[in-house]
This record gives sequence, C-alpha cells and structure tokens, in this order.
Amino acid sequence: MPLVQNSNLPSYQRLRDEGRQILTSNRAVHQDIREMHIGFLNIMPDAALEATERQFFRLIGESNRVAQIHIHPFTLPNIERGPEAQNHIEKYYESFEQLKQDGLDALIITGANEETNPHVSEESFWAPLLDVLNWAQDHVPSTLCSCLASHAALTHLYGQPPVWRDDKRWGVFSHKVTDRGHPILRWMNTRFDAPHSRFSEITQDQFERAGMRILAQSEEAGVHMAASPDGFRLICFQGHPEYDLFSLLKEYRRDIGWYQDGTIDYEPPFPRGYFTAEAEALAKNHKDKILAGDKDAIFPEDEIAALLDNTWADSARAAIGNWIGLVYQTTHFDRRKLFMDGIDPNDPLKGL
Repeated sequence: MPLVQNSNLPSYQRLRDEGRQILTSNRAVHQDIREMHIGFLNIMPDAALEATERQFFRLIGESNRVAQIHIHPFTLPNIERGPEAQNHIEKYYESFEQLKQDGLDALIITGANEETNPHVSEESFWAPLLDVLNWAQDHVPSTLCSCLASHAALTHLYGQPPVWRDDKRWGVFSHKVTDRGHPILRWMNTRFDAPHSRFSEITQDQFERAGMRILAQSEEAGVHMAASPDGFRLICFQGHPEYDLFSLLKEYRRDIGWYQDGTIDYEPPFPRGYFTAEAEALAKNHKDKILAGDKDAIFPEDEIAALLDNTWADSARAAIGNWIGLVYQTTHFDRRKLFMDGIDPNDPLKGL
C-alpha cells in the first residue's frame, strides 16, 4: 500500500519522481482503511476447480499484507458439472445475481481447459461469460482475465478472436517488460519467467489492433500481459501467473496418462523450460517404457517434483500486488459505485 504525503518533506517528491506510489493528503482523507471485495469467476473443469481456487487465492494473499480481501467465487451455469463439483459449488459459491446487487471492487476470471472441453472456444459457451464481461465494463473498476478468458474478452470487446495453434504452447518462458512506465509493472524485474499452457492465442498484432497496451511479452511465447487502452479497466494474461510449482507437472502427467491408455494418439512433448536435465531424463525413461509396451509403468511424479524450480512466483506476486494496490487506491468505499470521487473512469490511473 502507498505512503501518504502528510508533510512537505522533500523526500516525498523525490520518491514520486522515482515512480513510487505516494498519496496526497487530500486523496488519503477520502480513503478509508477498508476491506476489498474481489469476484472470482472460476470456469475451470471439475478436476481443476479447487486447485485453481487455491492457486489464485494463494497468489492474492501472498501479494498483499495490508488490505483485508474478501474473495467471492462464482461460476457459469452452462458448465456441466459432476455431483462432487456441483455440491462444492452449491455449498461454497455465490450467485452472479447476488454479486451484481452487492457490487465488486475487482474481478478475476480464470482460464478454461481447451483439451477436456473442446466447446470452450465456441461462441455458445462464451455467452454467459460475455454477460459477466458486459456487466463488469459498467460496474467493476478492473477485471483481470487469465488465458482463455482473455481470448473471450478480446473477441467480444475488440473483435479479435484467437487463432488456433497446430501444437500446444506450454512450458515456462522468459519475458521482457515492454511498458516499464505502467504501474502494474513498477519495480518488477525487466525480464521474468511465466508459465503458458494453451492451444489458442491472441497474436501481438491482434493486441495492437485492439489498441491494447502490451505490458510484457516473450520472443517465443508471445504476449503475456496486456492492458486496455486506459491501462486498468481490463488486464489480460495469456500465461498463468497463478500456477504453482507442480501445475505443469500434473498437466504433463495427465497427458502422458492419456497417451498411455490410448486417449490421445500423439506423444506428449515435454513442457519447454520447465524440466531440469535430470527431471527430463526421468520423464523420458518413463515415456520409453510406454513406447516399449509397458502399460503398467508408473509415472515418477515425486522424483521429478523434487527436481523442479519455480522461477515465476516472485514476478507474479509483484504484478498482482501492484494491481491490488491500484484497485485499492481508485475504488469507492461503496463497492456498488465504480470509482472514488475524482477518478476519471476513462483515465483511472492518472496521477498514480
């Protein structure tokens, strides 16, 4: 959270000149130390429903040490659920209708799995999601979209549908900050890693045609972070900053299991930049057993997990922490109102 300039001490101006977040006394008196309410639209399939909750909740909690954040999970009615997942949703999730009445300070929309649900790329699947995006445009100060949710937003709001790749873009890739002046990227490393996992993508050219501000991108994996032209109302991630150390490993294990039982007929590639040499050797040995016809080969998950490194968590926490700080500084005490008095909805980051 930012410092408050409560005197004319020159150091405050020096810090502001450096790009530090310093609140004027006038703005500070209009802010109450208060709780924040963030909507969490979880559109992941049953198998990943609770894991995705934990990943995002952990990332949000570790990114902030001051504000009291209330997270309100909800999902879409058109997603088919099994009994266990449906029970979880009915017991713990809220309704979109109730959230619209109560209001939100911010909104996070997860990605969805293109492999287990091929219909997620169809317009009929997106229809309820578009209802949420439309409402958020008028009522939520900032919406953060992950992966496929970003694709839905770019398609619906900017007429830029994703292109389908011939192969899966997945692994951990190096990225470069391309908009160092954006406050979400303040004091982050100018190069950082981030995981990706997708078959579809929005290209750099498409982001630029939409007028989006590209914040960080990879020469190999493409655009990772982008913001709407105003810099704040819509934040898009094509990668997965929420992934924990084992997310890609479990995805690879799932894919190799599908290959082992014949669900898929192609040999799953190793995730790029993720396995160490020793981990890749273990995975290759397991794959060789499968190719040799060993249907009972057991995937060495624990052995591989012990060899993995997380090279993206710090940058993910920094970006999300900066985003939460900006939400805190701009939203109204009454979460049913869009911004605090004096904030221009068309330029909400002015002066920050």
